[in-house]
Amino acid sequence: MLMAHPAVLRNLVEQYDTLRFLQAENGATEVKQRMDDIAYTLCVATGTRDVDAALIAARYQLPGAHPQDDSLIRS
Repeated sequence: MLMAHPAVLRNLVEQYDTLRFLQAENGATEVKQRMDDIAYTLCVATGTRDVDAALIAARYQLPGAHPQDDSLIRS
């Protein structure tokens, strides 16, 4: 399987986290559409089928992620 460059994954995760915050704040349609687009891209880039699994997989592939700690789980 091809793997996305860590810089691309980091950017996608950061965008998704920012948009999730904006969605919680005002719920704009444009924000939801962009979140859906990024979620789809994350799923394709990580070979997963849902955004939660994609976020975990993307974070796991980022430099500094350690399988033996909780760096994959964010509240």
